[in-house]
Amino acid sequence: MKDGLFGFSKGCLHMERWDQLNHFFNATGVMLTFSLNALHGRHKIRRSLWGGDWDSSNAQDFMKYTISKGYQIDSWEFGNELSGNGVGAHVLASQYGKDLIYLKKIINELYKGSQYKPSLVAPGGFFDQEWFVKLLQISGSSILDAMSHHIYNLGAGVDPKLISKILDPNHLSKVANTFSNLTHVIRRHGPWASAWVGESGGAYNSGGPHVSDTFVNSFWYLDQLGMASKYHTKVYCRQTLIGGNYGLLNATTYVPNPDYYSALLWHRLMGKVVLAVDSDASSFLRTYAHCSKGRAGVTLLLINLSKQTKFIMDVQNSINIKLAVKEENISPDSFTHSLKKTFSWVGVKASDEPLLREEYHLTPKNGYLQSRTMVLNGVPLLTDAGNIPRLDPIRVNVMSPISLAPLSIAFIVFPNFDAPACG
Repeated sequence: MKDGLFGFSKGCLHMERWDQLNHFFNATGVMLTFSLNALHGRHKIRRSLWGGDWDSSNAQDFMKYTISKGYQIDSWEFGNELSGNGVGAHVLASQYGKDLIYLKKIINELYKGSQYKPSLVAPGGFFDQEWFVKLLQISGSSILDAMSHHIYNLGAGVDPKLISKILDPNHLSKVANTFSNLTHVIRRHGPWASAWVGESGGAYNSGGPHVSDTFVNSFWYLDQLGMASKYHTKVYCRQTLIGGNYGLLNATTYVPNPDYYSALLWHRLMGKVVLAVDSDASSFLRTYAHCSKGRAGVTLLLINLSKQTKFIMDVQNSINIKLAVKEENISPDSFTHSLKKTFSWVGVKASDEPLLREEYHLTPKNGYLQSRTMVLNGVPLLTDAGNIPRLDPIRVNVMSPISLAPLSIAFIVFPNFDAPACG
């Protein structure tokens, strides 16, 4: 296709296929966001810059058909990776903002009288502070419901240092600047909008072979879910359910890759309220705390990026729950040292009776970081006739020490502690 992006020809989603997809969405309870082509009708001005008004005719026809069939769309997203310098193409924020105003008007008119009205999300691209600010200024109050951005902070999937990046706490923490800056932009220029990660797969270009589909990738994935939550991210869309090396499901067998189970445990255990965790422990111990999902209590996510250090945490009952952290260096000469460190979150002991906590310890099969089999509390997670295995915790006395092995992950649920923020 002349002037097409990346050499692709024109694509077309036939309505028969759209009907089939919606049957799948309805059967699985999907909350659907659909991205509209924001380049339709524009022309290339120079290099990667595209200009001209957006042609909405195709999008309107598609929306009308969707409404006529009763298909529920949670949100319409405008465009894909056209912000800033874009990926292959970009559009000026001033033009993009005007088109968003027009699209919002279309949505309001088409869904007038409807029981539900989809949200409007944009731009679905990489964060560029000046461009994002301009977009909010031009589009104005209450046009955008969410600002979506993409993150691939591990770089190219073919990078031979991909695993080293995943296990480097300093590298993982760099993306905090993006989250922080976007939070600041929204608070100052668009407080009516929320922040979304509209696409993230760790490493771009389909992820890293024998890395993104293995246990080691969950260190990056769960750490980023925790970090995104700390910075008020309301939606996090993983690239992908299936397809590429970063798919949650194996593209041939449909067997879940390790990140599938990481996502499932996060979904089941971590509530929407994020609790602050103060820690002066090693940077290799990543800690996140949320109100537990669907019940009273607090859930901790602990990630040990260290290859040699085991962390042992003693729980102390008080208004401020404190964990005293001991670092045990597991090396050939069995050298051991300990450092007194604490991190805490606000909580209240609910009962004087013996209490139990739930622990979900995740490790790779046979200790091999690039294993495609995740092990939960010593039991390999394997599907049986297509059924997802039970994800059962071990239950231990709430006052007993928590032990986190090197290169492992754990969800720790304190069901009998009620933080004031969780009320």
